Amino acid sequence: MGKVKRVLTVLLLALALPGTRATVGVAAAPGAVHTAPRWSGSWESAPSGTSAAKPGAAFRNVVRLSIGGTAVRVRLSNRLGTAPLRLGAVTVALRRAQGPDAAPGTLHAVTFKGARTTTVPAGRDIVSDRVPLTVPDAADLLVTVYTPEDDGRATYHASALQTSYVAPEGAGHADDTSGSSYKTITKSWYYVTGVDVLGRATGSVVAFGDSLTDGTGSTPDTDRRWPDRLAARLRAHGLGVLNAGISGNRLLRDGTGPSALVRLDADALDRAGARILVVFEGINDIKGLPPANDPAAYADAYRTLVSRAHARGIRVVGVTLTPFRGYAAYTDGREDVRQRVNAFIRTGGAFDAVADADAVVRDPAEPTRIRPAYDPGDHLHFTDAGMAAVAETVRKALGGISPAGHG
Repeated sequence: MGKVKRVLTVLLLALALPGTRATVGVAAAPGAVHTAPRWSGSWESAPSGTSAAKPGAAFRNVVRLSIGGTAVRVRLSNRLGTAPLRLGAVTVALRRAQGPDAAPGTLHAVTFKGARTTTVPAGRDIVSDRVPLTVPDAADLLVTVYTPEDDGRATYHASALQTSYVAPEGAGHADDTSGSSYKTITKSWYYVTGVDVLGRATGSVVAFGDSLTDGTGSTPDTDRRWPDRLAARLRAHGLGVLNAGISGNRLLRDGTGPSALVRLDADALDRAGARILVVFEGINDIKGLPPANDPAAYADAYRTLVSRAHARGIRVVGVTLTPFRGYAAYTDGREDVRQRVNAFIRTGGAFDAVADADAVVRDPAEPTRIRPAYDPGDHLHFTDAGMAAVAETVRKALGGISPAGHG
């Protein structure tokens, strides 16, 4: 552990210097590093599948940024679609209080190579031009996408745990400051897959996983997923946090969304300013069908993830898999696999650091179960309190920042 501790104390300076290989840790004092403005990821939703398109609709997505800046750019996706996606209008604005209204004076048109309209080929993502909009830390941003002719499948993130809004007759309404035309609510994010900010951020931490990272079990519309809690703790240190969790996702094979190995580049390594990857994935393989009961397969997959991240100068934190006794798919045999996989995560030497979520959330009286206070009742996911505990465990693995005033 001494070597890991030394590695964990290096960081923000290394992250800030061009050409320097990143190492894990965020122990530098707030405000210790001053760099020229740069692009960094502030928010993400990983595409999880497709839904029936709504030709002519405008989708007003509500997204919570992790860190602010003086300009934004938007990432939109037709990655899982099978037909070209026509974007008739895209806008961004700060949200006014709750609901779909934009704050006066903040609504801006989004362009793509100078044009307000564009077509995204099937299987592709697109990044917008720079939009000169100052956004504070932890701001709610409205990303409105009008699709006049989309008759294919809409790429979306199904389980947003956030209320967004739809104007069924969206023509001309992407530019509305008022949300009065947005009469339909949705609990998914449509088309938008990321927001980058230009500013003081020295990089971003990508939380990569399944429903435990996506936030299942936490209170909707409150941003209490563990990556949200981590973002609050890291904000003063100049790091954004991106949530690349997909409910139902798997490490070894496709599940809900492409497998971890397939989506790694698009959802993590290619994101602006990605410096640290936090991998919390594998429980759906253990409890799913067909059986995935060979710990060596998990070890090989983790090593591959780490190798690919290291090749891009990105350090990797491994998170141990948490208990699930009481869940319908639990068996003693699957518990044995979990224990063996966790032994590799802890001691196999693949990761630059380890966040032992298992040790933190398990019930001391029955370690194969989640603590009652952290269990929302399904014996797999986490309550708000459980999410906070995981966030703190990851924070400690990143280098021991004092959470005082930032959580």
